Amino acid sequence: MSGPNGEPHVPAGNVGRSEEGDENGFGETEYAAINSMLDQINSCLDHLEEKNDHLHARLKELLESNRQTRLEFQQQLSEEQNMQADVQGPHMDI
Repeated sequence: MSGPNGEPHVPAGNVGRSEEGDENGFGETEYAAINSMLDQINSCLDHLEEKNDHLHARLKELLESNRQTRLEFQQQLSEEQNMQADVQGPHMDI
């Protein structure tokens, strides 16, 4: 069962003691708890990597869309300026 921060619950009486009764080393319970925490961290990192990849792909799509829209806008603006120049005709300053 997990503790309040998602950490596996290890009873206080077993901290620092192995299954064999060695008070200075880690026992199977402690290694299992550490392994479980590392698995949870790995799972979270995998999830973050997936989200990052998805965001990166979406940003690339957005940049390409904005680039295309800007080019279309510039083309339209250029065409409008050419039409105005054709309607006004050449100016002769005297």
